[in-house]
Amino acid sequence: MSVSRASSGYRPGLAAVLSLTLMGALWLAGGASRGDEAGQIIVRATATIVLIVAALVGPRPRLAAIRPVLLLLGAILALVALHLVPLPPGVWQALPGRGILTQAIQGATAQPWRPLAIVPGAAVNALGSLIVPVAVVALFSIASPDDRQYLPAALLAMIVAAALLGLLQFIGAGFDNPLINETVGMVGGNFANRNHFALFLAVGLLLVPGWVFNGRGAPMWRIAAGGGLMLLLALVTLATGSRAGLGLAAIAVVIGLAAGYGGLRRAARRMPRWLLPAALAGFVALLAAAILASVAANRASAIDRLFAVDIGQDMRGRGRPVVLDMIREYLPVGSGVGGFDPIFRMHEPFELLKLTYFNHAHNDFLEIALDTGLPGLLLLAAAVVWWGVASIKVWRVKPSFDVTLGRIGSGMLLLVLAASAFDYPARTPMIMAVIVIGAALLSTSASALGRSALPADARHL
Repeated sequence: MSVSRASSGYRPGLAAVLSLTLMGALWLAGGASRGDEAGQIIVRATATIVLIVAALVGPRPRLAAIRPVLLLLGAILALVALHLVPLPPGVWQALPGRGILTQAIQGATAQPWRPLAIVPGAAVNALGSLIVPVAVVALFSIASPDDRQYLPAALLAMIVAAALLGLLQFIGAGFDNPLINETVGMVGGNFANRNHFALFLAVGLLLVPGWVFNGRGAPMWRIAAGGGLMLLLALVTLATGSRAGLGLAAIAVVIGLAAGYGGLRRAARRMPRWLLPAALAGFVALLAAAILASVAANRASAIDRLFAVDIGQDMRGRGRPVVLDMIREYLPVGSGVGGFDPIFRMHEPFELLKLTYFNHAHNDFLEIALDTGLPGLLLLAAAVVWWGVASIKVWRVKPSFDVTLGRIGSGMLLLVLAASAFDYPARTPMIMAVIVIGAALLSTSASALGRSALPADARHL
């Protein structure tokens, strides 16, 4: 599969058209996690429409290569849906953590059946949000090999467009997106949260080497363009002010170069020995000079924040013991998906009260434990184990066995996992789509390794 490689005379199929439609809606309106943002209406409506069109007139899906992704997504849907199933009053009142609510309703003559989720509206929103990953995996399953070749390129184009938007924000061009709850003046691109934007840029840094060294050779214009894109993405990452984004960017560059090593080596064979090392050294020197210039001009916000006290970060640390106590109280079934904000307010100590609210745990692993208890943790563990096994499979093959896209998919998931340790990126529709794309690419390559040879659409990036 290639970021830019396609069969002669290729015409985009239905899956490609629907995918571009959905990705356009995600780029415009899918950068916020809050359920009450106007962008959620556009994103979910678009996902529903493309899913209906794909089901009615699309080709028969090919599911074998992405079966693990389907099983995990199906399990997530089932778990969230179970949180909305009404339970008898006696059963509900016996659940852990419901004591304070049970006291509030004592004396009532008749008790209605209630769902496991303490905040049912939040659980309904969480279930509705899953229409996006369902639509993405459905479109991937009906895409032809040629259609799939353009998927990484489309994602990279979206990331570059977001970086250009972030650059405009950086230089002071006002842009207020009414579809997301962005902070005006912050370099967040098409995201409401700069950490989520930095993760999106890191995925772009991961994709660029594969676009440059794509199996057909790497002409000098492509190498130069790739270097320019990486410089753009790196500098915009500095401008976001996301300290975690710096680490994600470094990880992305290492994985991207390792994943594209086969193409890089083939390109090096056709060049003078001195040219590629000189080009790499020149790029590193240019990047270092640009970073130093940004720091000198006081425009590298991410580096500046490394040495500054962050009130928000301090609040996350102070709130973590409370979250851990809440997890212990609601185990083994959890408090219900999506209800962190009101549940935290029930347990928030007086010394943590402030004018702003603590919207998430800022550690999605802890929040999953709080929301879904042991079932959610077991599902998360199953997903991580599958990712680890599949990643080992695509990374341990001989260099001649080109599984670049699987390695990039593995890297995309690693970046999301790392980012989820200090934030909640997987709750935004755009990152949901990134997760599904990465998982589908990894699953397809890992499945192909079980056969005697990779299919034609998985041999190149």
